[in-house]
Amino acid sequence: MEPQEGLLILHAMKRFFPILILVAALSLATVAAYYSVFGISKLFASQATAVIIMAGILEASKLITASYLERFWKTIHWLKKTYLITALIALMAITSLGIYGFLVSAYQETSYKMQAVDKQVEVQVKKRDRYKQQIKNISKEQQDINTQIIQLSESLGNNVIQYTNSEGQLITTQSSSTRRIIQQQLDSQTARRDSIALKQDALNDSVTQLDLNILDLETNSDVAAEIGPLKYVANITGKDTDQVVNWFILVFIFVFDPLAVMLLISANNLFLKNKPKVNLYKEKKRTLVKKQPTPKIILPSSPPLISKEKQQYLDEIQKIQKQGASSKKSGIAIQNLQQKIKEIDEDNTKTY
Repeated sequence: MEPQEGLLILHAMKRFFPILILVAALSLATVAAYYSVFGISKLFASQATAVIIMAGILEASKLITASYLERFWKTIHWLKKTYLITALIALMAITSLGIYGFLVSAYQETSYKMQAVDKQVEVQVKKRDRYKQQIKNISKEQQDINTQIIQLSESLGNNVIQYTNSEGQLITTQSSSTRRIIQQQLDSQTARRDSIALKQDALNDSVTQLDLNILDLETNSDVAAEIGPLKYVANITGKDTDQVVNWFILVFIFVFDPLAVMLLISANNLFLKNKPKVNLYKEKKRTLVKKQPTPKIILPSSPPLISKEKQQYLDEIQKIQKQGASSKKSGIAIQNLQQKIKEIDEDNTKTY
């Protein structure tokens, strides 16, 4: 790249950069004004149209005030300057309040949806807990039934009557009526155990389905996707989600509108610096006078006989030259002395 091309690029960037800053400032200010106007209108919903018009004009006036202060800071009276600065800060505060209201309103809609999802999850969790408690009770009942079945089985096996007959032999037999009763009880307990097992399986399936429903509500809903990062930050900081959102909104409004105003002021400053200087008041321009060197003095050739007065003038000229003085005053003094020497020479050449 040639040096001339580099200079052209630098010149173009110098002219384009203020425009870029101005576009960024106006874009940021426009978005801030939009959020602020609609945020304020939500605070006064009964007269939303009137509030939108009023807030829009105030936003435009704020930008004009900031530009005016930047351009005419040195010429504005201090009392007027104080009022304009106060008004500018107040308008920035109003804009920030409007943005805060807009963002809080937007978050409240999401928060209400999240609360509805949380309620659904809470209902599912309570229902799951009831099923788990029933499963726990059934498991305990199954243990009791199994114990009874074991005891009845043992009783059925031990239902033996022993006696000695007339011949003196030991006879072992079972009571049919007792065996029948024990068998009926055993069958009843077995059927009950099977019925409870089926009920337990159904409850386990219900608990599994509820777990899937809870997981779906917590992960697959649109609200969960929107507020997921905030919940993550809340878990890290140990704070409530509402507090995290409030901190985020405060940081947001402290940067949004003040940055727009500062960019606008910076753009004005750069435009003023790049603007060519125009002599509006027809002021006299100072011209630099070049310092002229002291002319070299060439002494005229003196005749062999020099008068005492002429010799005195020549000595003074040599003295000034030896001092090395080069000011205008010294040059004038030498010229005067030369003029006097010339007059003496003219007097000497006169004939009477």
